[in-house]
Amino acid sequence: MDRQQLFAEIRSRIDAFETGIPLHKKLKMALQDLIISNRIKRGSTLPGERAVAEALVLSRVTVRKALELLIQDGHLRRRHGAKTEVSVPVEKSLSTLASFSEDMIARGLQPGCIWISKEISRPSPAEAMALALPPNADIIRLKRIRTADGEPAAYETAVVPAKFLPSPELVGDSLYEALAKRNALPQRAIQRLRSRPASVLDSELLKCAVGAPLLIIERRCFLADDQPVEFTETRYRGDLYDFVTELSR
Repeated sequence: MDRQQLFAEIRSRIDAFETGIPLHKKLKMALQDLIISNRIKRGSTLPGERAVAEALVLSRVTVRKALELLIQDGHLRRRHGAKTEVSVPVEKSLSTLASFSEDMIARGLQPGCIWISKEISRPSPAEAMALALPPNADIIRLKRIRTADGEPAAYETAVVPAKFLPSPELVGDSLYEALAKRNALPQRAIQRLRSRPASVLDSELLKCAVGAPLLIIERRCFLADDQPVEFTETRYRGDLYDFVTELSR
């Protein structure tokens, strides 16, 4: 829709809300409704704060508060300075074994990572159980933020027995590339999914609001001979991801 239609639809929705609701929340709900209904297309850029304020006869403070709420909820994101863009969720299949980098490239997004730590360590009790290791075994533990087009999308902790990957420095941007070079690429996996609200630490790492929904996936990966080769916990931002699986009878 063009700007005139957009502003008309926003105004009609604002006017329909009860009088006791603060103006910035009315604007937020109006824009959210238009985004969810796909009246405002994913990936499109909203008019600037001044243009919205003038068209709707609102203060720029009111507009800014509404946009910030939508950014916190994951409906909008800041791009290229002052531009505000409607977020496009990343679709991730739950029925194929693919790396984060492979998922991003397949969807036309640029994968990246911000390393938190790379270390040789001993496994925690949960890691030892998942990887069928004794408590004194050496493991490689990798912690990083995964990004899509530069935006934090997931926080990942991956653990690999040192017999498959003797040094964390062998891993560049892709763990699976490093494992493939050592003939240790996973061939099958078992995943467990659960949800939880973002903690303060999650909020800092993923640039989301405290309490925002996260989807947690724990994945145990195996070689062709059923040796456990990887145990990974990934915390995905719920506002950026759509998880897709195909079912058949």
